[in-house]
Amino acid sequence: MGVLAFLKGKFQKKQPDQYDRGLSKSRASFGDKLAELAKRYKTVNSDYFEELEQILVEADVGVALSLRLIEKLLDKSKKEKINDPSAINEELIDMMFVDYVSKGEDIENEIRFAKGGPTVLLVVGVNGVGKTTTIAKLAYRYGKRGKKCMFVAADTFRAGAVEQLKVWASRLEVPIVCGKAAADPASVAYDGALYAKEHGIDLCIVDTAGRLQNKSALMDELVKTKRVLSRAIPGAPHETFLVVDATTGQNGVEQASAFKDCTDLSGVVITKMDGTSKGGIILSIRDEIGVPVRFIGLGEKMDDLEEFDLDKYLHGLLLGGSK
Repeated sequence: MGVLAFLKGKFQKKQPDQYDRGLSKSRASFGDKLAELAKRYKTVNSDYFEELEQILVEADVGVALSLRLIEKLLDKSKKEKINDPSAINEELIDMMFVDYVSKGEDIENEIRFAKGGPTVLLVVGVNGVGKTTTIAKLAYRYGKRGKKCMFVAADTFRAGAVEQLKVWASRLEVPIVCGKAAADPASVAYDGALYAKEHGIDLCIVDTAGRLQNKSALMDELVKTKRVLSRAIPGAPHETFLVVDATTGQNGVEQASAFKDCTDLSGVVITKMDGTSKGGIILSIRDEIGVPVRFIGLGEKMDDLEEFDLDKYLHGLLLGGSK
């Protein structure tokens, strides 16, 4: 059974969920276009594959991955004499699925909590991607599960970032550790880690600066921050999440690549997926850096941060609703 048939069977009786609603714009520019393309051609030819490639690129699947998928489809079409456009499209979905899961081992999307002490989550990403809101949503998510959370405002070079985090800390009623303006980020992170140990915190979320203008300085800063965190809490940071704004398209992919060079990422959080028509960015980032998407933002509400589910994602991108 192909992936498309599997998705139709798996979700045939369910009502539209957050994935289907949040991916409606992306579905219109990808899934709907695939279906429309198949209706216009009785049999595949070079023009069909050119249009198919264009759809993939415009959906932000990424040029390299798009070309590789088209090359595989052309080869399979010739070898197995597959000429039906719908069959080719189904083969494409199978390849997209396999390509994503083959980039690494199966991952548990939920944060993996350390035993016998605080779990430290380092959050990285450029300014404006929704990093602060994502931190708040993660604290809200795990607070509802009985975890004692806190914030560490280690983005000391941007006063707005500290103030925003203070506002969220107040709303969520979680403790926050801040430093003085322009204080050394690593020292703030260290103080935060000590606070977490002394106050029985389950999840210590550390915000960091997102200045990519000088990548070597960013790398030095992150390396230092990680080093002092590990001194305060052995094994810290236990997780490092990169936050990427889906609406930035290939710029987001470039950001992911740059941060991957700077630090060991354990996961990606995609924000504002409901605001983009280019939902293929998830496939592109996975292809580019090999790091799994752990959570996906599908709305502005606090509980709109969903655990990433590849089946739901592909269904929302291709079919939607209860089709």
